[in-house]
Amino acid sequence: MAKLEDLPRLIQSQDWATAERVLRKAAQGKSASAEVFYNLAKVLEQIGKPEQRAAWLKRAVARRPDYALAWFELGRIALEDGESDAALKAYQKAWEGDPSDSDARRMVARLSLRLGRWEAAERALQDDEDTEAMMLRYRIAAEMGDATPALRDELLQDAATRPDALRTLTRVAKGSVSLRLPQLRT
Repeated sequence: MAKLEDLPRLIQSQDWATAERVLRKAAQGKSASAEVFYNLAKVLEQIGKPEQRAAWLKRAVARRPDYALAWFELGRIALEDGESDAALKAYQKAWEGDPSDSDARRMVARLSLRLGRWEAAERALQDDEDTEAMMLRYRIAAEMGDATPALRDELLQDAATRPDALRTLTRVAKGSVSLRLPQLRT
């Protein structure tokens, strides 16, 4: 009979059925850790039982409220179910649990933007300088009625990102899009 210490080998060999049995047995104990619940949820996802994931992830965060990995997965599930508010809350918990998790932070920004929570989106983007962050900042500024010509021109400078920039500009155009594009950098 496999034991919990065999779990890394079972996962490495993708022996999901045995991994599930080991984790279910470990999860029965009163001292079962949040990691056991989380790993069981991930194994269930691998073997095609995704409907059971949320219950185990909720047990993981009940056991350890700052468990960022479990909160992130709960955010993924909420998104799959079309529950943007629940997803945002889960990603915020993931980010709080692990402030260095740039994926959780970026999901907070994206969902806040989708839900029209401009200030929250802006806070989540405050340390990012990549092209996506610039485009999201442009959208936030445009939605809030701020002047955006300098940021718009900066977005349109790069030939590689110009199609995405034009899509972003069009999304928030509110009836007018500048037809004079700046010269591309060479």
